[in-house]
Amino acid sequence: MARPFVLEIAESETFLEKSLKQAKTGFRKERLQMLWWIKTKQIRYRQEIGERLGRSPAMISRWLLLYRQGGLAALLEEKKAPGAVPQIRGEVLEKLKHRLASEEGFRSYGAIVVWLEQECGLSLHYETVRQFVRNKLQAKLKVPRPRSVKPSPEAIETFFKKPQPRSDGPAIDAEPAHDSVSGAGRKSDWAQNRDGARDHRQGCQTHRQGGLASGSLLALWGG
Repeated sequence: MARPFVLEIAESETFLEKSLKQAKTGFRKERLQMLWWIKTKQIRYRQEIGERLGRSPAMISRWLLLYRQGGLAALLEEKKAPGAVPQIRGEVLEKLKHRLASEEGFRSYGAIVVWLEQECGLSLHYETVRQFVRNKLQAKLKVPRPRSVKPSPEAIETFFKKPQPRSDGPAIDAEPAHDSVSGAGRKSDWAQNRDGARDHRQGCQTHRQGGLASGSLLALWGG
């Protein structure tokens, strides 16, 4: 039968509870939770800690050993693995910087991937190149400016040589074509109606003039 382990926890219950609530990572939460259970005497055996946290007994033993040897700071210390050495460095990095700063530049991150492989013999993933250029170098891609398309001199000359359609309509007083059925020289009904209307206007004008003259004579006679 397993014997209960004895471990003196230096931190108070209040401190451990507050630290547990403020913990932002699972790494810290698990270790603080273990200390709080031990401090409040909720567990007596090492196996209980592993069952509650879903950790192996060997892992729990390492945590307890860290606390015994270095206290809370040693238990909560997160050791980070050394970062990977960037593959774009040295002469390749200088050539890339020079190309990015030039007028030619790159129009896409995919073009940079192809350039690195063809010019420098370096095969990298698209996302790796994008993150390195955008975040590490803080370089921007070259976006081509829109250009207006101008017609060529030949097209302009051809356009002005083309005959342009007339926009003026037929004259109102133009006489329609002669009726080919009735024979040349015979006016159409439209022309006859036009001549009749003109004769009527002239007759009305003559009648008004005659009336004015008669009125004048009567005035003289009456006087």
